[in-house]
Amino acid sequence: MVAGFSRNLTDLLIYTDLYGLNYTVLRYPNVYGPRQDPHGEAGVVAIFTGQMLADQQIVINGDGEQVRDFVFVTDCARANLLALTRANGSGIYNLGSGRGTSVNEIFAALRKIIGYGQEPIHGPAKVGETRQIYLDASEARRQFDWAPITRLNDGLAQTVAYFQSVEPSK
Repeated sequence: MVAGFSRNLTDLLIYTDLYGLNYTVLRYPNVYGPRQDPHGEAGVVAIFTGQMLADQQIVINGDGEQVRDFVFVTDCARANLLALTRANGSGIYNLGSGRGTSVNEIFAALRKIIGYGQEPIHGPAKVGETRQIYLDASEARRQFDWAPITRLNDGLAQTVAYFQSVEPSK
């Protein structure tokens, strides 16, 4: 994946040099929100929400202190629109809150919103998993006045409400 990105970036730079092509690359954090599929390769918010609403046991990989940058889907959609309408020239922009939230914190917040009564099980850590990642979005703020506006707990509550509307708990 990284090699593919490098090749694509090289192609962008060549096209910029040869043809004057302007480009915008957005680097996304852990995007969550309504309509995410809680099965398969979904993010931890959708997976935990689906499992909690079904009263299934939650398994957290490792100690749960892995830190990620969670940004609500509407904030990312707004970033796309702003990048299309306000970005001036070419650039690569991180989208993120600049704050890390652990998997354990996500579990606790969803547990409170849903009223989930079980304790999580901690399974083995994923080999090679990044321990901590959150993004500095200051360039997106400077170039097209973007910052996430949805507070994590508000976005989680909206996500849970959506899941409850499409798969009411039994």
